[in-house]
Amino acid sequence: MNDLFTQNPDLLFLIEQAVKAPSGHNTQPWLFRIGKTEIDICPDYSRALPVVDPDNRELFVSLGCAAENLCIAASHKGYCPTVTVAEDGTICIRLDRHADVTPSPLFAQIALRQTNRRVYDGRTIPAANIDRLRAVEVAPSVSVHFYERGTPTFDAIAELIYRGNSLQMQDDAFKAELRSWMRYNKKHRDAQHDGLSYDVFGAPNMPRFISENVIAGALNERSQNRGDRKKIASASHLILLTTRNNVVEQWVALGRTLERLLLTSTAMGLAHAYLNPPNELPELTHELADTLGLSGEYPTILLRIGYAKRMPHSVRIPAEQRVR
Repeated sequence: MNDLFTQNPDLLFLIEQAVKAPSGHNTQPWLFRIGKTEIDICPDYSRALPVVDPDNRELFVSLGCAAENLCIAASHKGYCPTVTVAEDGTICIRLDRHADVTPSPLFAQIALRQTNRRVYDGRTIPAANIDRLRAVEVAPSVSVHFYERGTPTFDAIAELIYRGNSLQMQDDAFKAELRSWMRYNKKHRDAQHDGLSYDVFGAPNMPRFISENVIAGALNERSQNRGDRKKIASASHLILLTTRNNVVEQWVALGRTLERLLLTSTAMGLAHAYLNPPNELPELTHELADTLGLSGEYPTILLRIGYAKRMPHSVRIPAEQRVR
């Protein structure tokens, strides 16, 4: 155990909340460096996804989500956090104690938030609840756009998702990278504590050789699009988050905005999952921006939201193992 954790157990508590953030393929691409009054969140490029995320954009969005969790937890413990982003992408969070810190109401949602990949129940989110999501604090460099099921823009985005699925599922390197992060049964999951676990997809715990064959057979454009058509049709809204300049500092800011949005939606009993192929393929990203009239914006994260029964949580590597 790090001596600083012994001197101040709050530091480990804050990191334990940070690592509950979402990340692409549940890679958990963060490392933490601690001081007496600060915590740095550093990118762990050994957990990057060079095929699907060659510029590390989604990696830094994930770090921004982790930073937001840490800041929310810091307010719960009576700290006022100050966040800066260094040139190398390290997120530096200074922690100052203040007697009058107001704890964030979102703290309780950190442990509850999950990416829910199941088909939703088709209910439409009331307009008042969408307005509540629209009211979430958004960083100056970030924009958040909502598209309701049944509108032409919703359908246009869906078509780009299907095209993106087809392109990615025809890419052997993409499928190899995806398979490398699959965790095929409980034993495999518990040995790794990362990746895309069998249970978050609703699959049974079977011998690995069976699960691998089943998943290999499902990794094709027809199966992916058949599943996503059901999932998109069951969602109430699609949400697109964009940045202005497509740079690291703004990716981090988008991640912080995204986490506030996800925690707020969790508090409202909403489910969410990602549909990012149009943002991950440059040829489709430009078309998506043009289709939606988003001049000067870079589509970065695309979500579906709605109502659904909860799923198992993705596992996490113990926080103390991610401190360097």
